[in-house]
Amino acid sequence: MAGTQLLPEEYGYVALVLVFYCFLNFWMTFQVGKARKKYNVPYPTLYAIESENKEAKLFNCVQRGHQNSLEFMPMFFMLMILGGISHPCICAALGFLYIVTRFFYFKGYATGDPQKRLTIGKYGFLAIMGLMVCTISFGIQQLRG
Repeated sequence: MAGTQLLPEEYGYVALVLVFYCFLNFWMTFQVGKARKKYNVPYPTLYAIESENKEAKLFNCVQRGHQNSLEFMPMFFMLMILGGISHPCICAALGFLYIVTRFFYFKGYATGDPQKRLTIGKYGFLAIMGLMVCTISFGIQQLRG
């Protein structure tokens, strides 16, 4: 059945990168669960209190690494979905770069030294900025018709 294709064929890369991020998020979730057991932080406690748990900072760093990734996820997904309509390959590459930097951001944070999250993790902002440019380009293209 012939039909009009609304999305470029390469948009599949965008979809695959978004699913890859979901797998990273699942992995981070499991890391937080393991840290809960290791540092004795029961549910529903979101952050451990240092006066009650001598290893609170270690748990909180793992939790914070995941939480920060969740905070950025809606923006990342929105920029990927919209920018990828006009620039699917560029967005997929930038999205993959973002995912790699998010992994290292989390691993660095989980050491208990928050500064280590920035060693490679800081480059994720370059990917986000690139995705913003792609999405702005998409918006301009739509306005011009």
